[in-house]
Amino acid sequence: MRLYLASTSPARLQTLRASGIEPVAVAPGVDEEAVVAAREAASGPLEPADLVQVLARAKAEAIVGTAVDGEPIDGLILGGDSAFLTGGALHGKPYRPDVAKARWLAQNGGHGDLWSGHWLIDHRDGSARAAVGRPDVATVRFAALDESEIDAYIATEEPLLVAGAFTIDSLGGPFIRRVEGDPSTVVGLSLSTLRDLVRELGVEWPSLWNRR
Repeated sequence: MRLYLASTSPARLQTLRASGIEPVAVAPGVDEEAVVAAREAASGPLEPADLVQVLARAKAEAIVGTAVDGEPIDGLILGGDSAFLTGGALHGKPYRPDVAKARWLAQNGGHGDLWSGHWLIDHRDGSARAAVGRPDVATVRFAALDESEIDAYIATEEPLLVAGAFTIDSLGGPFIRRVEGDPSTVVGLSLSTLRDLVRELGVEWPSLWNRR
């Protein structure tokens, strides 16, 4: 059973690899801002759980019916998205150093909720047959950093392209005091949630293992 990852996130890819799965990574090419704007225009502001689910679903559906290296997709398609809620504000990737620093100064020594969305499509035999999805959340509690540590961390550019401006599985790991919830949710993909969804589609989790 092949798993197709509709995401360009290195962290999601590495998380799956560490769990014994080598997915087929496919860039979904989704304009996230446009997707959110269209949804909010139709139904109003999105709650964090709804936001990550809307984007996870859009990414998964973007590659339905496509081919990879000339071969039609035959397996399960996974779309994922993440956002960080702290201080009453929802944050995605900061992209700019000044934005990342402002966020770190605000969350330093505090905590926030990392939301991850999951959308899984049964695309066996080359067509979409069924789909399931669910968001998950983990609370992250930060250490109190010196400003020099914040500046050094931002200078690595790692925080610029991750939701909340931090990682748990790389350079940002020592700055996390505690995680309440599934730790892999903070990376952007809850493995326990994904297993539940895989089983809902009638697939056994071990059937996805394809790495030694």
